[in-house]
Amino acid sequence: MGDFFKASINTESDIQFRKSLSDDVCGIIDGEFGKFADRNGLVCDYETFAFTAAENGKVVGIIRGHSYYEEVHIGDLIVLEKYRGKGIGTRLLKAAESFFADKSFDIITLSTYEFQAPEFYRKHGYEIEFVRENKKNPKLTKYFLIKHIGR
Repeated sequence: MGDFFKASINTESDIQFRKSLSDDVCGIIDGEFGKFADRNGLVCDYETFAFTAAENGKVVGIIRGHSYYEEVHIGDLIVLEKYRGKGIGTRLLKAAESFFADKSFDIITLSTYEFQAPEFYRKHGYEIEFVRENKKNPKLTKYFLIKHIGR
């Protein structure tokens, strides 16, 4: 499919799939989120973040996500398989929590599947807010978690 997929629609606009976004497109997102927030008396503060863990200059773990309004959302936490069980995931999670704890954010949210790490997050104080059960494949049951921070 390449870097983008282009499809014509019944207007003068084209729809394109993109694997990544340029700075100017990200600027549109930030600007529009900000304008809509302003109209509703809110502050958006949309920012993407990432923390990495490295050993001997090689990245062995990553946590990334974004923050906006009064929420931090973790999208990914991954530690290379041979480095798991050494506390790297815990240190990455705590780094993100510490970074945002004294800012104006109230909660951290994330989702994980049954086969991934729901117990890891619960061990670190995250509460299950919702479970979307997958009856066809229980390993794909999805957990939505939350942790209250700050204030």
